[in-house]
Amino acid sequence: MRYFPLFLDVENKPVLVVGGGEVACRKVDSLLRAGAAVTLVSPKVEPYLHDLIVEKKLIWIQNFYSSQLISNDYIQVWATTDNPELNHQVHRDAKNLGILVNVVDDLPYCDFITPSMINRGRIQIAISSGGASPVLVRNIREKLEMALSQNLSVLADFGASKRNSIKEHYSTVDERRKFWEVFLSATEVEQATTREQLESLYQGALKQGIESSGRVTWIEFVDDVELLSIKALRLMQEAELVLYAKECPFSYVDMCRRDAERESFSDSGELSTKLASAKKRQLRVCVMIPPANSTFSLLIGSDTRLSSSKEI
Repeated sequence: MRYFPLFLDVENKPVLVVGGGEVACRKVDSLLRAGAAVTLVSPKVEPYLHDLIVEKKLIWIQNFYSSQLISNDYIQVWATTDNPELNHQVHRDAKNLGILVNVVDDLPYCDFITPSMINRGRIQIAISSGGASPVLVRNIREKLEMALSQNLSVLADFGASKRNSIKEHYSTVDERRKFWEVFLSATEVEQATTREQLESLYQGALKQGIESSGRVTWIEFVDDVELLSIKALRLMQEAELVLYAKECPFSYVDMCRRDAERESFSDSGELSTKLASAKKRQLRVCVMIPPANSTFSLLIGSDTRLSSSKEI
């Protein structure tokens, strides 16, 4: 992974953009959407930018760039001109002041890059190839755009409005997480389009309560992680503890919930000890084991066992 993914709060924070062409139009549009206080330096600008200036949505310094125009008041600097020599000067000036800088389409002169974005209100999904393949990123974005429902913004707004009230019903983070996992996976919730619908479903879910007991799910791994079933993926995302055989491909472990505890085991005896501890703590556990292996049959018992493509 070349770049560390990060969402930066730029609301009401000063950002400098050098250049007034089509590239600047795209960057300024994104920055304004995020609430940044944009200053633009360019002797002339595209009509789109001129309209923003007239509407006083950004500050325009109608002049050629010079080093005196940059200061460490800015949290970001963007060089968007079609003059590489000028862009590199902007880069040097920004680095001398310790400011993060992006020279568009010139990776060696970028402290950060901007990913392709999918926006659903509060929900933002960023996709990046580290600048290696923009067309591939575009294809991925198109697929996600078709797969993701438009009501995600409604769901996100509703969840944000309940951050305090849910604490009146469930005092711990773990209980609240379990409630939201069940609530958001309900078909009626996935199809809801209004706040009123969600409120009714929310009140019903509160009365129903949550399942507090632990469970163990056994998942057989193969070489191709794409053979995992949807059910297996869901249970992996709900797991609080992931126990995996040492030969398990990392791609399986990496698809589990990010904040789940992860521990490897080398034999059934070590696994038995770890499972006993997990059951006392009533954890939701996923165990990754080799396929068609009878070594763990006694430990599995009546637990759910999933292969990479079906339930056994």
